[in-house]
Amino acid sequence: MKTVGYALITAGFLAGALIAVVEPEHVVWNRFAVALAVGFAGVALVRIGHKQTAGGQEGLAANVQALADLLERIVAGMQQLNTEKTTVNTYDMRHRIDSLLVPDIERFADMRHSITTVLGLKVYANVMSHFAAGERFLNRVWSASADGYLDEVNTCLEKSQNEFAAALRLLQYARSRAL
Repeated sequence: MKTVGYALITAGFLAGALIAVVEPEHVVWNRFAVALAVGFAGVALVRIGHKQTAGGQEGLAANVQALADLLERIVAGMQQLNTEKTTVNTYDMRHRIDSLLVPDIERFADMRHSITTVLGLKVYANVMSHFAAGERFLNRVWSASADGYLDEVNTCLEKSQNEFAAALRLLQYARSRAL
């Protein structure tokens, strides 16, 4: 359904553009309106497809719960890395990140759009702002580990943990207010 929707959006846009430039002084507005309607129909089909993919409202709520669970595991993993940073070789920290955090971070990123549908765009923006900052600091940890910069690894681990924890707090607060 989403594929058909995207095709209609594309067809509507292209038809509208063509109608507008064939005779710029005398646009045939009824044809332009039809092209616009085709595009809007495509948007509607894409939105319906997104809702079906997520399994309806119950599925979206379950996705938000799964996102909170993933963030809890990410924060717990960050706490574990912060605890281990004195005992793990600096060069090995990137391997610990890959094994401990990357799968959960990827799943969170894949499911993140459920936040918008269930909790709204403002909550999504706030949560994802902290999540993205945590991810950036974690990437810095990974790079510093590859280069052997111990101080950078230690500093960015703490910053990353704080950002992921902030994202988790915001998501949990928004979920508690929505229920």
